[in-house]
Amino acid sequence: MASPTYAPGTPSWVDLGTPDVGASKAFYGELFGWKAETSPDPQFGGYTMFLLGDQSAAGCGPLMSPQQPPAWSTYVSTADAGATTEKVRSAGGQVLVAPMQIADQGTMAVYMDPSGAAISVWQPGQHTGSDVTNVPNSYCWSELHTRDLDAARRFYASVFGWDARTNPMGDTSYTEWLLDGKSIAGALPMGDNFPPEVPPHWLVYFAVSDTDVAVSTATRLGARTLMPVMDAPVGRFTALTDPQGATFGVITLAGGM
Repeated sequence: MASPTYAPGTPSWVDLGTPDVGASKAFYGELFGWKAETSPDPQFGGYTMFLLGDQSAAGCGPLMSPQQPPAWSTYVSTADAGATTEKVRSAGGQVLVAPMQIADQGTMAVYMDPSGAAISVWQPGQHTGSDVTNVPNSYCWSELHTRDLDAARRFYASVFGWDARTNPMGDTSYTEWLLDGKSIAGALPMGDNFPPEVPPHWLVYFAVSDTDVAVSTATRLGARTLMPVMDAPVGRFTALTDPQGATFGVITLAGGM
């Protein structure tokens, strides 16, 4: 099976940093039907591939430091992680992890945007990104939650060439990030419904065949819901925190999405 290709500037991969890889394997294995394959090679530090069937759906690894919170990370494809890192610095972002080559798989880097949200990049090698997306039990969307959307718009335009299209949504607004006119991610301003201690972040969404069933399964396995299940034109969705403390979203995509 040929590896997928992702145009530079497109979210291409998501992975989980967790304090208990074994528990996370069990949780997501039962929730999404993923099979976990952990590399025995010491240079990969216990990194695990979550497979949907025989296709890579996401990754998982141990936390790199005691200060690192459990979290799902979004990786944006780049042709040159070094050049992207310079753009990040010029645009006012911080470099949390400088470009680091992962054997022959590719090169990663981690940044913090000016609003305080972490975002990663992946320069593909043998691993180009998720083999499967936008079908039940796979990655489908990433959404920035920020308290400074104007700063985020300037930053992501400078670093990835993203345009932004903002539309009203109830008593707030929703922004779509566009690459060459195609919607590739979203952004939401953090209002009073977000406790002040919650930092800006990127929320990773996984498609499911039935959001209510997924929520019931996740809560039975020890997750907690962060908001009521909601309906929108794109589908039925909610956000949860897994038993190890990482936040993620689930959505039943509307037909044609």
